[in-house]
Amino acid sequence: MAENGEALAKRLEQAARLCYKSEDKITADSYIKFIKLLINRGHEAMLEHAGFSVKFICDRGVSHEIVRHRIASFAQESTRYCNYSNDKFGSEITVIEPCFWPKDSANYNEWLAGCRRAEEAYFKLLAQGATPQEARAVLPTGLKTELLVTTNLREWRHFFKLRTASDVHPQMLELTRPLLTELKELIPIVFDDIVF
Repeated sequence: MAENGEALAKRLEQAARLCYKSEDKITADSYIKFIKLLINRGHEAMLEHAGFSVKFICDRGVSHEIVRHRIASFAQESTRYCNYSNDKFGSEITVIEPCFWPKDSANYNEWLAGCRRAEEAYFKLLAQGATPQEARAVLPTGLKTELLVTTNLREWRHFFKLRTASDVHPQMLELTRPLLTELKELIPIVFDDIVF
């Protein structure tokens, strides 16, 4: 993140104070009380004046949930153009192991066997002349992807309210809860009221 949390918060205060023409009330720490007031009053539109980007490494299933946040902008590793048979990718597909099955369990072993079958089919299709975008039809949802998400602070708040709840997919929680904890340290006045 290019800006520190305090700089982001001060930028929010400047934007919001324009609405009230109260820029003359800005002090070294006035942003703390002012932003809390905005959030408590539900005047979160002002939080759209600052934002940041986060790079997630997750499986394709989790990425499909993340990209549903339409206000954000996304850049994602493309299975259409990435050819996983190349040395650049270690000549293999990379998958994200499920955190919800113990490694020696029957479910984990079945998942692992399915991933291996998918990898074999993918490489066979490529060897038979299929393009990566055609061969990707057999890739598993557990395939690793990299996803860059850029959005404003208001949308990040919405994102965390939805994606840190107890009924969220466990692999989503592996990403969102530690990130929210980090953001609470960086910009506490914006994220402290979101609990999980």
